[in-house]
Amino acid sequence: MPLIHRKKPTEKPSSPSEDLPDEDDDSQKKSHGKKQNGGTENKVKWSCVDSCCWFIGCVCVTWWFLLFLYNAMPASFPQYVTEAITGPLPDPPGVKLKKEGLKAKHPVVFIPGIVTGGLELWEGKHCADGLFRKRLWGGTFGEVYKRPLCWVEHMSLDNETGLDPAGIRIRAVSGLVAADYFAPGYFVWAVLIANLAHIGYEEKNMYMAAYDWRLSFQNTEVRDQTLSRMKSNIELMVSTNGGKKAVIVPHSMGVLYFLHFMKWVEAPAPMGGGGGPDWCARHIKAVMNIGGPAIAPGFLDTDIFRLQTLQHVMRMTRTWDSTMSMIPKGGDTIWGGLDWSPEHGYTCSGKKQKSNGTRSEDSENLISKTKPVNYGRIISFGKDVAEAPPSEIKNIDFRGAVKGQSIPNNTCRDVWTEYHDMGIGGIKTIAEYKVYTADAVIDLLHYVAPKMMARGSAHFSYGIADDLDDPKYDHPRHWSNPLETKLPNAPEMEIYSLYGVGIPTERSYIYKLNQSPDSCIPFQIFTSAHEEDEDSCLKAGVYNVDGDETVPVLSAGFMCAKAWRGKTRFNPSGIKTYVREYNHSPPANLLEGRGTQSGAHVDIMGNFALIEDIMRVATGGNGSDLGLDQVHSGIFEWSERIDLKL
Repeated sequence: MPLIHRKKPTEKPSSPSEDLPDEDDDSQKKSHGKKQNGGTENKVKWSCVDSCCWFIGCVCVTWWFLLFLYNAMPASFPQYVTEAITGPLPDPPGVKLKKEGLKAKHPVVFIPGIVTGGLELWEGKHCADGLFRKRLWGGTFGEVYKRPLCWVEHMSLDNETGLDPAGIRIRAVSGLVAADYFAPGYFVWAVLIANLAHIGYEEKNMYMAAYDWRLSFQNTEVRDQTLSRMKSNIELMVSTNGGKKAVIVPHSMGVLYFLHFMKWVEAPAPMGGGGGPDWCARHIKAVMNIGGPAIAPGFLDTDIFRLQTLQHVMRMTRTWDSTMSMIPKGGDTIWGGLDWSPEHGYTCSGKKQKSNGTRSEDSENLISKTKPVNYGRIISFGKDVAEAPPSEIKNIDFRGAVKGQSIPNNTCRDVWTEYHDMGIGGIKTIAEYKVYTADAVIDLLHYVAPKMMARGSAHFSYGIADDLDDPKYDHPRHWSNPLETKLPNAPEMEIYSLYGVGIPTERSYIYKLNQSPDSCIPFQIFTSAHEEDEDSCLKAGVYNVDGDETVPVLSAGFMCAKAWRGKTRFNPSGIKTYVREYNHSPPANLLEGRGTQSGAHVDIMGNFALIEDIMRVATGGNGSDLGLDQVHSGIFEWSERIDLKL
């Protein structure tokens, strides 16, 4: 029963004029009707980009608030609590080595990886007014959720040239601040820089070789002359430091970028830097690769199929040619086929053979009692297909299949993706092929994203060279593929592969065809494909293997473990190579932050053991001083299973 009764108004006789229809009354009635219907005509459409940007905003606000509380505490409080829980903390590497009397010696060059370097606006459209020289990538990311579509437009490159769109110029931030922190409180290179400063390093003998990581490697030179500036800066630091050669420290995609640089710098102009065949021998003491995706990281999942709700972001990232540098290289020879893979027998139970600091005779994990995983099947449509014997898999070849004109969801036309060009027929053809090994994945990408791959194929290559002396391998598209190029003639140089292990890392995937009428992307990881057995590596549609959570062990370690080990056709001068693995140990409590023993892909940049290794080489040490190889995984056994002509 209502608590308040409205008094019924007294009816009055209507006048003739009142009987006539009134336009204002009609409009008011229509307006009232719209409100009663939920305001459907005035309601602003809420897109997935809005949702994602608000989500990012909430995460950032929460992060800033926690960071404020952390900074509001007395400086000694976190250390006091941590030491009360775990005992006295070890000295940071910089303090430790300073006590040993070590001092700055060789200049150090940092090469950041993809997405970790800051990018700032130099020219933009009207929607970006007020953002001149403000960071659009890195820092607070404030513009992501203030003006998301404007941000996507400015972060995208031209889809035809892979360079700047008309009227937009975004450039890499310069100096050590370019990649010391990715966001406030989230370090990348800052911890390593601070420890080097303890023993006398400063900007005159430390250099951050920042670059626009969206571009193809050769285009960083075409547009920004980044490779030329890197060459000049290394030469300057070597000459002003008494001729002491530089120690190069690339991280993640920076490993591939510097591999490209070493070929570019010695190649004759105008294609190369004209430094001559002995430039690397004269200027580089060591290359210490951190978490290097030398032959393949988790590119396929992150950038091609998995951005299920970020169609605008997919459109943006598909203009970044650099992502195509990380497509699997070496094909089935490296990654396995329908019936084999190098990591066969690996178990995710975490029961690992302890390492004695050198390669172990039995360092591989105990054989799993569950069904063995065939990691060579990088993409399988269905769990049954992923586990089926090769003879039972009936593929229907997708190559050359006619693409349809109809698309499953017309509402997605406002966000262009090349799935629309495939049509329903082309989409079903992909699913009917059932299993994709590394060789087939390349063909798949050409079918799914032909425009993107046409640009990428002009800058990158993914095979194995039969004859490295063939003149065709002098083209820059081969320079970042370690299987299609030779290391420099620099026998005194050393190359280290430093990476984390002990974290489940994506290696292959189970997909399903997504037939939902509301979806703009036709393929999804089959997250229901899951096994509870502790030995099983299948979790939520993803088969995991040992790695640093981003790059699998085989990708990070194979070249130094086998293809470059000793004098080979890929390493004709016999440059010494070392594999240094860091077993992941998460922080003991929240006050430890991201920890000092992490093996995760970015957090390893704060790993005290890794930092100490880098500093000892920078102060004049070599691989023998570090103890040669340090192995916790099955990298040497897995590498031996790969039949590669050396």
